[in-house]
Amino acid sequence: MVQTFINHNYKFIFISDVHLGSNSTSHLKKILKKIQTTHYDFILIGGDLIDSSSYKINNFSLFNEINKPIYFVTGNHEYYISEYEVKLEQLSKFGITILNNEKNFIEDINLIGIGDKQSSEDQASKLFELVDKSKFNLLLVHKPSIWNKVKKNVDLMLSGHTHNGQIFPFNFLVRLQFKYKYGMYKNENSYLYVSSGSGCWGPRMRLGTSNEIINIELMPCQ
Repeated sequence: MVQTFINHNYKFIFISDVHLGSNSTSHLKKILKKIQTTHYDFILIGGDLIDSSSYKINNFSLFNEINKPIYFVTGNHEYYISEYEVKLEQLSKFGITILNNEKNFIEDINLIGIGDKQSSEDQASKLFELVDKSKFNLLLVHKPSIWNKVKKNVDLMLSGHTHNGQIFPFNFLVRLQFKYKYGMYKNENSYLYVSSGSGCWGPRMRLGTSNEIINIELMPCQ
């Protein structure tokens, strides 16, 4: 639970790294079934939703059963699939809004989505253009790499990508590449949460880590 200066309570879901293609549509069904058992206002998807050119976009019709806003930013794997521009454009048919260096106001939340296909310097520069100091700035970006650059300008940043190493002992190798590899981090009044992901990539197994669906509640300070 994050406490900050907002006027209302908000509950939302954060998932990342579902890796459809490596994982089947039945895996997506399980995720959405679990999500539907909770109370939430909107869903955030932090990239690497798809990782295979062969995955059929029409399987995303499952998202049409979600009657809440869904926001998505790209991860690195979206750009590895063929004709990714066309496939990403089709996500809107399933109620998924792509935030590609854009912001969207949800009452007193300024939701900022930064796409993955750019340098960390360009990502930070785009973020600075989109910040609104009068609102709670919630940043959705696939990799946690830019937090040190932007933490003074965001209240909460949500990322994935690392899978928390997925399989022991690769978690130690991931730690060498990413200072922030899993869990909640805090610096003054800024928070970062790095998810271990909602799916596996490569070998469909985990050892010492877990898939997760994150439930987040924002509430006014008392």
